[in-house]
Amino acid sequence: MGRLSGKVAIITGGARGMGAATCRLFVEQGAKVVIADVLDDAGAALAAELGESARFLKLDVTNEENWAHVVAEAEAILGPIDALVNNAGILMFKSILETTKADFERVLGVNLVGELLGIKAVASGMIARGRGSIINVSSVDGMKGANGLVAYASSKWGVRGLTKVAAMELGHKGVRVNSVHPGGVDTIMSNHNDSSREDLNKAYSNVPLQRIGGPEEVAAASAFLASDDASYIHGAEIVVDGGMTVGTYYMGFPGSPGM
Repeated sequence: MGRLSGKVAIITGGARGMGAATCRLFVEQGAKVVIADVLDDAGAALAAELGESARFLKLDVTNEENWAHVVAEAEAILGPIDALVNNAGILMFKSILETTKADFERVLGVNLVGELLGIKAVASGMIARGRGSIINVSSVDGMKGANGLVAYASSKWGVRGLTKVAAMELGHKGVRVNSVHPGGVDTIMSNHNDSSREDLNKAYSNVPLQRIGGPEEVAAASAFLASDDASYIHGAEIVVDGGMTVGTYYMGFPGSPGM
């Protein structure tokens, strides 16, 4: 019996990257998953890989009617929703002066409004059953500033606030809400040049663990929060960043390798 045996989860942005790693881990731990994404081919391929425990349903997280359809279809196929991982997100590198209103609204639409719509879509069913776990994926850039990421960082800070409010409003109804804050993770979104893990680790040498993270390491945090082992964890911010938010690691200073 796995940690998530008998549970049904919707994982947005589930076709690749952290979302795909999360789908794989949830199935490995006994859950049935809905791979919710706009990427038809990648989503269908992952569902075929995972077998009867997974279904791909196309979802534009910014579309409220699409959310209602996906939740209804998921419940009809797999059963009541026990967990939602609001993982879908987009990244944009632009300074404040370069960012247009349309740029800003597009990023917030996916990264923040999409998570709000997800919460609204699953909350009523969870409340009716008196149980459920919602995991909102934010970022270390929702814990600190990041130049060149004004839209992205703003959206991820917004996810923190959304999570806190949802935790206040839904906790007494049996629904736990928490946020996960990944640091640098080796996925297509952050490693679009397909650099080697060795080269990426060098780029992250000023992080205390001195390496980039793997998508499966973030997936593990979401799986824990979806499980009954996290039954008293609510409104928390789980940072999965190799120590990035602790501070900058300076080579050659006391406590560094060889010192």
